[in-house]
Amino acid sequence: MADELNAPLGRRKRNSFATVLAGALGRLPLTRLAVALVLLVVTGMVLRIVLVDDPEGGRPTITVPINSIRDNNRIEGAVSAPEPAKPTTITALPETPQAASGGPSITVVDPNLPSAPADDGTAVNSQGVIPDLTEQTKDGAIPRMDANGETPFAAYSRPLPPDATAGGKPMIAIVVTGFGLNEQGTLAAVNKLPPDIDMAFAPYGKTLPETVAAARGAGHELLLQVPMEPFDYPDTDPGPQTLLTGQPARANLDKLYWLMARLGGYIGLVNNTGARFTASAADFGPVMEELGTRGLGYLDDGSSNRSLAPDLAKTNKVPFGRGDITLDANPARGAILQALDQLAARAAANGQAIGVASALPVSIATIAEWAGSLQGRNVELVPVSALMK
Repeated sequence: MADELNAPLGRRKRNSFATVLAGALGRLPLTRLAVALVLLVVTGMVLRIVLVDDPEGGRPTITVPINSIRDNNRIEGAVSAPEPAKPTTITALPETPQAASGGPSITVVDPNLPSAPADDGTAVNSQGVIPDLTEQTKDGAIPRMDANGETPFAAYSRPLPPDATAGGKPMIAIVVTGFGLNEQGTLAAVNKLPPDIDMAFAPYGKTLPETVAAARGAGHELLLQVPMEPFDYPDTDPGPQTLLTGQPARANLDKLYWLMARLGGYIGLVNNTGARFTASAADFGPVMEELGTRGLGYLDDGSSNRSLAPDLAKTNKVPFGRGDITLDANPARGAILQALDQLAARAAANGQAIGVASALPVSIATIAEWAGSLQGRNVELVPVSALMK
């Protein structure tokens, strides 16, 4: 402003080029120009898509002759060259049926299918389990009744000794629980205990397939030991997947399926603790109903007088037995022998009696010794299934 006042009269101040350019740009409609430019670019892209037939969308491409017969990659040729044919040995299985056309045939054998016949001609797999008496679940195979009404209880029960009922002697059954956790101890007991003594397996052993197969191979009848809630749970914890009171029936059945899938070939279940659970009809009832549907038996170990097992088993037509005496409540040889004599006296009075013991070395040794002395005595040792029918 001061420059303009001091300029001589009659002369206009010359503007610089930058000033003129800035003024001209200031007068241009920049917003409209920007919109017009964007519309121009979009219109060009649309016209190209509509008018130009280019499936690659303008991406750069190159054509390579992949069908050339020239061997340009020697390393690739060496690696991809087929190996020379090796002689093939085919071993023929005995009595393998041939194809009707007389040509070669291939037989695919599923390891889960029957691999050997049982004594009565029934097909069993390598674990001694009858495939028709199993149902596949997400946890594995569990027992079930087959389409003809055959039950696992009947199929896996050990036959009675030929003279067990002929002489009318009182019958004694002994069930030893807790096997499968110690492999060496279980295998030693398999050979030490007479076959007519039942073995109950806990569902947690790492070598259950081997120990269970050994027990069944030796002729022992098997039971599955199922953990159930005691009154002081969780201070006393029977183990993973314990059946609990106050749970939805489906939750306990899912646990039961997991437990039943740990092994096979057993006639039924026996409780591991469970005084609270077996006293609750709302919780125990669905489990007993499942056993009846699947054709399994249930043995109550006799540790709780509040157990509803007798009534629930009768309602659901479940083969049932109840332990009369715990043989090793005092785990000493003298006390166990005394309990066995009490068991024989109970059998003499009632016609039968069931004793339950745990898989302690002293219990196994004492029971085996006592069972070996029964010859000539007025008592018959039988599998527990004989007293559950």
